[in-house]
Amino acid sequence: MAVNFSPVEIFGSFAPLGAYASASSMAVPLISAVVNCTGRSICSSSPRSFKLCSTVVKPGLLCCSVDGEAGERVEEDDGYLIDGSAGASLKNAQVTGVDPQIPERDYTGTPYVPIFVMLPLGTISMKCELVDPENLKNQLRILKSINVDGVMVDCWWGIVEAHAPQQYNWHGYKELFRIVRDHKLKLQVVMSFHECGGNVGDDVHIPLPEWVMEVGSENPDIFFTDKEERRNHECLTWGIDKERVLRGRTALEVYFDYMRSFRVEFDEFFEDGFISEIEVGLGPCGELRYPSYPANHGWMYPGIGEFQCYDKYLMKSLKKAAEARGHSVWGRGPDDTGSYNSKPHETGFFRDGGEYDGYYGRFFLKWYSGVLIDHADQVLTLANLAFEGTHISAKLSGIHWWYKTASHAAELTAGFYNPANRDGYAPIASILKKHETALNFTCVELRTLDQHEDFPEALADPEGLVWQVLNAAWDVGIPVASENALPCYDREGYNKVLENAKPLIDPDGRHLSAFTYLRLTPELMEEHNFTEFEGFVLRMHALGATTLSS
Repeated sequence: MAVNFSPVEIFGSFAPLGAYASASSMAVPLISAVVNCTGRSICSSSPRSFKLCSTVVKPGLLCCSVDGEAGERVEEDDGYLIDGSAGASLKNAQVTGVDPQIPERDYTGTPYVPIFVMLPLGTISMKCELVDPENLKNQLRILKSINVDGVMVDCWWGIVEAHAPQQYNWHGYKELFRIVRDHKLKLQVVMSFHECGGNVGDDVHIPLPEWVMEVGSENPDIFFTDKEERRNHECLTWGIDKERVLRGRTALEVYFDYMRSFRVEFDEFFEDGFISEIEVGLGPCGELRYPSYPANHGWMYPGIGEFQCYDKYLMKSLKKAAEARGHSVWGRGPDDTGSYNSKPHETGFFRDGGEYDGYYGRFFLKWYSGVLIDHADQVLTLANLAFEGTHISAKLSGIHWWYKTASHAAELTAGFYNPANRDGYAPIASILKKHETALNFTCVELRTLDQHEDFPEALADPEGLVWQVLNAAWDVGIPVASENALPCYDREGYNKVLENAKPLIDPDGRHLSAFTYLRLTPELMEEHNFTEFEGFVLRMHALGATTLSS
């Protein structure tokens, strides 16, 4: 089988985005596939349908798949990949063995699911200035033209309160919000109390505030710590939520003061309903979890990660819990848990029949996950005080690797007490319900079959995890939103999102309350990718079906 390409203009009708359409971008050398923290290339081969993307597995092998045999070799002229339009990637492609049309489910009459798009991480500079406003305006106009409902932006603690406690600089965000409002788009705002950089997709580095790092240099126990006493600077340990170690304030007071300042500063945007939701950051990457799989500590997919409870504050809490239980010897971290890149069966704690399900193991895991739930409880209480009358949400990460094992080791180290014999997400859903907080869950675009093909040893099951978490939230009656975990430009990924967004056989007609697309990039704005995205928006908005023609 061969696919022939002809050179095309990079962005076609989107050429006004001049910052992205340049002669040098017409052809780029073939590069290796980008692999993210879940171990998948951005576009993976699949036996279900034909797709093309600009990710290349190795020289001469284009990331594509065809009905029947997956991953067949596709030759590209001169060893270069042309980032072209839909016309170049489909109309000019000569493909054999592909059905003329792949029918899509008709979404006419289904619930309307709003679509938001995350703005680039570097939209606001470290000086709190808006970067390239004219280009942003062009992009917002294009998003509005296909009826995207709004955008999401991170309000970085490390930018706004960078230099001194309670000295906030919101200047760049004010300019940004006015531009977004002028384009008649809604806004979701993330209270980002974490570091940016070091995780997949992070193309900028935004550390925690300077003054916080100065406190940390004197007292490194304000950061999460693993058993080797390596500190993680992504966010503050939950052990100091009620400890006055941040220049006279507790961590909870610091978070509340920041949120209250934001609410006062942007009152006009709340009053007119422009800000539709506040997502409250609760941990690394803004997610409610421990930083158990940090790439900067050597973690690689599908490692089980490590427990992050060895700072002096959390260890004090653990010892207190053990004494209250009547077993002071349990006031320690577990033994034989392996390292970041271990597999469950290689450890005494996580293996089948391991200590995780023994008396001590159950005590430790209940305490460890309880700290996570208590942190969410405390912060969301304050968020509702600061943002009374505004929709609040919290993000949960989709840790799907080792889901098909008994212990669910990667979930346990992240704080989700969800082994095969226990539902670890129902308690989290209950605490969100207590605060009338929506759940934002990731990885709804991932297919279990893809995971099995790429990393069969990981025993991953993203579809099973999504089903469990979404139903835990729906069962307690809270709204469920979602976002893609990885860059997604292809029909299969969008179809998987749609399946989860609007379950076909759900007798109660439950559906996602919103979907946020990760994220606004030059790749999304390429004509073929954007055409696919537009079709996805139409179907999420209940405007029927489309077909993929050869």
